[in-house]
Amino acid sequence: MNMESDIWSPNEQRTVAIVGLGYVGLPLALLFAERGFHVLGIDLDKQKIDKLSRGKSYILEVQDDEIQAAIASNRFKPSDQYSELESAEAVMICVPTPLTAYGTPDLSFLTQAAREIGCRLRKGQLVVLESSTYPGTTREVLLPLLSAFDWKIGEDVNLAYSPERVDPGNTDYKVAQIPKVVSGITPICLSRIVELYSGVFNHVHSVSSTDAAEMTKLLENSYRLVNISFINELAMICDVLELNLWEIIEAANTKPFGFKAFYPGPGVGGHCIPVDPSYLAWKIKQYGIKSDFIQISNTVNRIMPMYITQQLKLHLAPKPLSSARILVYGAAYKRDIADHRESASIELIHMLQLEAECVMYHDPYVPTIQVGGEKLMSVELDEAVLSGVDCVVIATDHSSLPLQMLLEHAPFIYDTRNVTGGAEGKAKVVRFGGGWS
Repeated sequence: MNMESDIWSPNEQRTVAIVGLGYVGLPLALLFAERGFHVLGIDLDKQKIDKLSRGKSYILEVQDDEIQAAIASNRFKPSDQYSELESAEAVMICVPTPLTAYGTPDLSFLTQAAREIGCRLRKGQLVVLESSTYPGTTREVLLPLLSAFDWKIGEDVNLAYSPERVDPGNTDYKVAQIPKVVSGITPICLSRIVELYSGVFNHVHSVSSTDAAEMTKLLENSYRLVNISFINELAMICDVLELNLWEIIEAANTKPFGFKAFYPGPGVGGHCIPVDPSYLAWKIKQYGIKSDFIQISNTVNRIMPMYITQQLKLHLAPKPLSSARILVYGAAYKRDIADHRESASIELIHMLQLEAECVMYHDPYVPTIQVGGEKLMSVELDEAVLSGVDCVVIATDHSSLPLQMLLEHAPFIYDTRNVTGGAEGKAKVVRFGGGWS
C-alpha cells in the first residue's frame, strides 16, 4: 500500500503541521516553509498566534521578517485550532516536556496533543514526536494513545521520533545544518520520516528504534550536565587552593586530542540540560538502577547559587550581606538569548533575596522575571545604579555587557563567567574559580 498517495501528490504542494510553536516548533515550521512546504502552525496560546499573524516574533532568534516572509508566501499559517492538521501529510509534535514539582517527567502537554491529533488523523499520515523525553515514550505512551483510535501503526498511520537539537543563541549552525537523528516504530514508519526529513535537512541519520533516538538526546545533554558539573566542582576546589581554573583550562585546551574545554558558571539552565538527565534518572529507577553521575551532577549544580551567596558573604565582610544591595547582571541562562527557563540566575536571585537587603537584576533581553512569586523588572544600568550597590554579580556574559562601566563605577564585582579576566578598573574583582584573583 502506498500511503503517501493518500496524502499528497508530486504535482501538489506538500503540507505539514507543527504542533507547539515554541523554541523548537517555530524554527522548524519556518524551515519547512522555506523549503517549499505549506506549514500549519498550531499552538493553543492565542497570544502567540496573534503575534505570528501580525508578523511578529516572540523568540529572540527568530526575526520578524522571517515570519512575515513565510506568511506573505502563503506557506505558513498559524492557528490555535487542531482541525487545521487534517490536510497535512505529517504532524510534528513539539510541545514542552518539563519536570513536575517532584522532579518527575510531566507529559501532560504531550498526552493532550496526542489525543487531539489521534481523533483527527487520516489514513496515511505520519506523526513525529520531536520533544525531548525518556527512552520508551514514543512506544509506551504515544503509540497506545494513537492506537486507541483504532489506527494500526505502520499500516494505517505512521509514527516516528526525531529529537530536536535546537541550541538557542548559536549562530554557527542553522537548523537545517544540524544533522537530524530519526527513527520509526516500524520500517515503513522509518522510511516515511527519512523521505520527508531528507528534503528539509542537510543530513539525516537513522537509528534502529525510537528508544535509541530518545536515548541519543539524553546522552547529548547528560554529557554536558556531567562535564559542566565537574568543572564547577573544580572551580570551587581552585578557590580553596588559590589556583586560577580559567588559566588551567586554557592550558589544558592546548592539547590537540583527548580534551574538550568546559567552563564554570553559576549553574546550568534552559529546557534541556537541567531537565533531560532527570528524565533518564526517573526511567532507569523502574529497572532498579540509578546513575551516580547524574545524581552527583544535579547536586553540584543545585548548590551553585548557595555557594555564590556564601562567597559574597565572605568577600563583602565586614559588611553583612543582610544590609547589602546586590545587582545581578543576567537572567538568561546563557549569553545573547532571552531564554531564562531553569536559569541558575533566577535561583541565585531568589537566594539572595532571602539574605540581602535589596536585590536587583539587569538583562537586556529579559525585561521581567518571576522570582518566588514576585515579578521583577530589569533595572537600567547607569553610574548612579552601579555606585549605589555593594556588589554586581555577573551571572550571564552577554556580549553587550558594559564591562568598563561596571569596572569604573561598581565597588565590587563577583564574576562567574571570567568576563573581567585581563581587564582593569576601580572595582574590586573576584572571579569564581579564579583563585580570588
